[in-house]
Amino acid sequence: MPRHHKNLSRLFVEVDLVVGSELKLDKPQTNYLLNVMRKKQGDELILFNGRDGAFLAQIADAHRKGATIALIELAVEQTPASDLWYMFAPLKSARLDYMVQKATEMGVGHLLPVITQHTQLVGKLKHDKMVANAIEAAEQCEILNVPTVHQQISLADLLDQWDQVHPNRKLVFADEGAPAGGAANSLMEIKDQPVALLVGPEGGFSDAERELLLAKPFCVPISLGPRILRADTAAVAALTLIQSNIGDLR
Repeated sequence: MPRHHKNLSRLFVEVDLVVGSELKLDKPQTNYLLNVMRKKQGDELILFNGRDGAFLAQIADAHRKGATIALIELAVEQTPASDLWYMFAPLKSARLDYMVQKATEMGVGHLLPVITQHTQLVGKLKHDKMVANAIEAAEQCEILNVPTVHQQISLADLLDQWDQVHPNRKLVFADEGAPAGGAANSLMEIKDQPVALLVGPEGGFSDAERELLLAKPFCVPISLGPRILRADTAAVAALTLIQSNIGDLR
């Protein structure tokens, strides 16, 4: 992206983007653009939708009921979507928000909440909020692909359906019982295969869940070291290991 574009605010939209066209924002996005981002008519910004690339745009009309945006030029070509899945036991609100944002920043393409025996879920999991957090992270970090946020599934159902839903994909899971060290070697052995990462809840996987995971031929246990990590910290640590050894940070 040209250097002068990097200082522009970024806004994710759902509609198709075509140079020379105009689009009218809905009321919530108009409010965000004019009152939160404090933009006005004539200001430039970057629009993206996760499909067509990033576009230089200008606010043609700043009416509070629905701002109109004119698309000027394609600023950056669309990048390929990530095939990395991040599967996780949901956390309490603020830490879940953080985890979704960091997973997006780390290049995850799919987010899947997994309910385990020790999952501490207070109330109903807010799917829309996870989507909003992923979008916010993409807007702030110049990411063109917003992860797909899937509906929650139990660990038992995930493993039962694995071969049908995720054929040939390896499931790397953070195993507190694995010996420290050796994670890089384990990852290099599957470097040419699609991968998903699974991080359990604060209390870890139950003994029965761990035995079930270890019994599956598609599961790859890795250690995150000798320290006890919070689940949101473990997410960043594990994703860093994957991306630096077999992902896009190599």
